[in-house]
Amino acid sequence: MDTNKIIVYGGTGFYGQKVVAKLVQKGQSVKVVTRNSENAQKIVGDKVELFQGDVTEKETIEKSLKNVSAIIICLSAMSNKLIGKMKEIERNAVLEIMEQAHKANISRLVYMSGYEMRKQLLDDLKIPEFGEIKIEVEDKIRHSDFNWTILGDAPAFEIFFAFLSKGRMVVPGGGLNAFPTISPEDVGEITAQIVVRDDLNGKRIKLTGPKAYSFPEVAKIMSDISGKRIKHMTIPLFLINIISFLLLPFIPFVRYLYKSLKMLNNFPQDLAENVPEDHKLLRELFDYEPVTLEMEISRRINENIL
Repeated sequence: MDTNKIIVYGGTGFYGQKVVAKLVQKGQSVKVVTRNSENAQKIVGDKVELFQGDVTEKETIEKSLKNVSAIIICLSAMSNKLIGKMKEIERNAVLEIMEQAHKANISRLVYMSGYEMRKQLLDDLKIPEFGEIKIEVEDKIRHSDFNWTILGDAPAFEIFFAFLSKGRMVVPGGGLNAFPTISPEDVGEITAQIVVRDDLNGKRIKLTGPKAYSFPEVAKIMSDISGKRIKHMTIPLFLINIISFLLLPFIPFVRYLYKSLKMLNNFPQDLAENVPEDHKLLRELFDYEPVTLEMEISRRINENIL
């Protein structure tokens, strides 16, 4: 029986599955908690131990931690199906994982959070709930006796492509402020390196690509690389606000999307300006070759998906 497994909570999610893949590539024993083992196997493959259960249940967490030496938490409720259970998944389950891990004498803990959670900014934008869970969880981790590392993950490059259709990049609010982004592959690689290291205790590390971009800048880069004009267009953010209220009883995720867009359109410029330094630190700490936005755009062009 392998008693040295790395468990990944959220291992079938957007970033989580990349983390699992990189750990497997490195020869690590990995366990993933999932509500549906059959679907999970299609995502993470057959070299991963799957523990079927609901992470919001104490029994699932307690039993899943057997034979585990390190924990990665990348739980997210960012889907229309799960958004109503955000507190149960992103807060209560994480705190229960910490409690049960402490009882099991598991010390290594890696937690994925937002790039930088500023309570004052969230309050000023009147979206305090957008980050309050992660702020609370980070605080509890900092005051714990775990060998912990917190990751401040930037949004993935996919955010730019999500607003692209038929040669137009239509962005609510315009997305005029630059903000950090990163390749999911890089998130997976860096996280896989972090969890097996013992020298990053008590560190909060921001995961980003080499440069912060605004949506208009990315539209121009896409145009230059593809040779086809990508037109950036702005639609008023207040329209999304109205739509999100109207759809709230039916599609509550749209309300969360509105808050995300509001955050991006007001991303602090001091953080954006410091992105090159944050990225430089990653290159010093970890052995990897980053995937740049230009590389991702070129890949999509070559695969005819742009």
